[in-house]
Amino acid sequence: MELTSLKGIGEKTAELFGKLGCSTVEELLEFFPRDYEVFFPPVTIGEIGYRTFATIRGVFTQSVFQRRIKKMTLTTAQFKDEIGGSIRVCYFNAPFMKDAIHPGELTILRGRISRKHGILQIDQPKIYTPDEYMALMGQMQPIYPLTKGLSNAAITKAVKSAFATDAYLKIDQNDLIPGKIRERYGLCSKSEAVRNLHFPMDDGAFSRAAVRMSFEEIFLFILAMKRNEVGFHADSHIRIPFDDRTKAFLESLPYDLTNAQQKVIGEIAVDMDSGKVMSRLIQGDVGSGKTIVALCALMNAAYAGFQSAFMAPTEVLAKQHYETITHLFREYGIDLHAALLTGSMTNLEKKVVYDALEDGRIDILIGTHALFQEKVNYHSLGLVVTDEQHRFGIKQREALAKKGSEPHMIVMSATPIPRTLALILYGDMDVSVINELPAKRKPIKNAVVDISYRDNIYRFLEKEVKKGHQAYIICPLVEYSEGMEASNVTDYSEMLRDIMDEQISIGMLHGQMPAAKKNEIMQRFSDGEIQILVSTTVVEVGVDVPNATVMVIEDANRFGLAALHQLRGRVGRGSDQSYCIFVSNNASKEAMDRLNILKTSNDGFEIASKDLSIRGPGEFMGIRQSGALSFKNFDLYRDADVAQKALEAVDLLLSGKIVPNEREMQVLDEKCAQAKGGILL
Repeated sequence: MELTSLKGIGEKTAELFGKLGCSTVEELLEFFPRDYEVFFPPVTIGEIGYRTFATIRGVFTQSVFQRRIKKMTLTTAQFKDEIGGSIRVCYFNAPFMKDAIHPGELTILRGRISRKHGILQIDQPKIYTPDEYMALMGQMQPIYPLTKGLSNAAITKAVKSAFATDAYLKIDQNDLIPGKIRERYGLCSKSEAVRNLHFPMDDGAFSRAAVRMSFEEIFLFILAMKRNEVGFHADSHIRIPFDDRTKAFLESLPYDLTNAQQKVIGEIAVDMDSGKVMSRLIQGDVGSGKTIVALCALMNAAYAGFQSAFMAPTEVLAKQHYETITHLFREYGIDLHAALLTGSMTNLEKKVVYDALEDGRIDILIGTHALFQEKVNYHSLGLVVTDEQHRFGIKQREALAKKGSEPHMIVMSATPIPRTLALILYGDMDVSVINELPAKRKPIKNAVVDISYRDNIYRFLEKEVKKGHQAYIICPLVEYSEGMEASNVTDYSEMLRDIMDEQISIGMLHGQMPAAKKNEIMQRFSDGEIQILVSTTVVEVGVDVPNATVMVIEDANRFGLAALHQLRGRVGRGSDQSYCIFVSNNASKEAMDRLNILKTSNDGFEIASKDLSIRGPGEFMGIRQSGALSFKNFDLYRDADVAQKALEAVDLLLSGKIVPNEREMQVLDEKCAQAKGGILL
């Protein structure tokens, strides 16, 4: 159903929705909020403390002042609460607000808190009467991802309109979860879940909706995976023995491999020479040395006369892998040919690679998803090594099968998923774990602080930069969002430029940037041109920058522990001492104790297990977990018990113990076919 069928949405507005991935009413209905604005009781001005967002109750005490500063109109007034606390109110480029301010009337203000030259200030606050605010208290108002030209109010209005369409009225007819499974696991209907994720009636309704949609997503993932386990441990004509030249290379390295690395190399060697197709997941904590393990497999394949493909999630990381491997080959006199293939290369550059690959002159091809495009023809592909962000699955296996190849497969993952959960998510793969760090790596020093320490943090950053080092600062948001008490990349970058030494180069990175711009920023940071990079979690899977020694994570209390550990892995990759500072805007004992787990442990698997036990299925608020797989609703750690139930439901379905009706079977077949061709697999 076209979006333009909704009242008030024309072609131009529909194009803006399209940028958010909503081209139809059906897609809009499943375009869920990224967070919710909750209207809590007002606080006194004295209770604001280090909050960055607050609601206060009181009166305007004097006339409103307006003045022009360059091209900007500044509107200010003074506001006092009922016990005498005072705060300055400020509006930028909103001269009309002068008429909205009524001194002496009991008023409630809700807005962002700032501190200008020691003066407490509330910026751009919304004004409510006490009755208006009381009507909103306790409600959960949706906050949607936005694009320029499309406001939160416009999306909210469109979603409400969508509930009156046939697309919503028929939503339960296309429910992919059979009725008997919904009944067995106490899941609400699809229509109820969709409505209560957009506009929750209360916390309980929201939790039921979130569980339902999480179950649906992981249920489909597991079902599609199990129904399409083709090529898993099938007979293979590609036998690759462990070569003495690879062994000699390992022995010549200036460091010893850890016992865990040696064990995994042995497991891979047995698999590749077994006469069966290898399908193995290598789980290793950040910095555990997964790449050198993969390189052994790549070399063995080349020495056996087979080509390999090594796929990275970004062009910058692909280039770095290419440079690392070619440097090692030159340094140790290894007569193998590695090449790079990325989407940004010119057609002529790509053709040179295509030709060399097809006639067998390339042993190892390194790149992004470009490695499996239609024009790429391998002479004798025997091994695929891929990063978790681009999991090599059914669609790619079938594409290669058409080229006459069923290669061995290695998936590398730095996401510390507990083994029981890994067996659910990667059920079609054998799992190896590298659970030791190389001896040369210094443990990262960690600190957990509240926002009162920010000035000390900035001085420490300047000190590290002056030593020649670099730093990351992570913020949860791209830009300021009304109702969200969290730091954002845009404002934070501007603030740093104001307070830092002007000689320090500060860069900004976030997921809404075009891919070419993101690659450029990461390359400049990798090359040392940017000294402090302010970013969202997009750097979680990023380039290796050994010179980066500090990471500051703002609003750390909004993230899962495992996600924080994953982010922390961006530093500590060189020989210098590295530091990670977790800044919490919630100074409660519970929040600080939770973060202190990271202070006392650098073991990702231990942290993931504790995260799993701390964040139960009832905790749904906050920044959604980023991680190994592209799920919209399912969370690797929060929803571990949901995954276990979904696995059980799939087994009941496939064993025939639960039999869907004809319509339910049709929907399941259609959804599995879509998943097979999409990112889930």
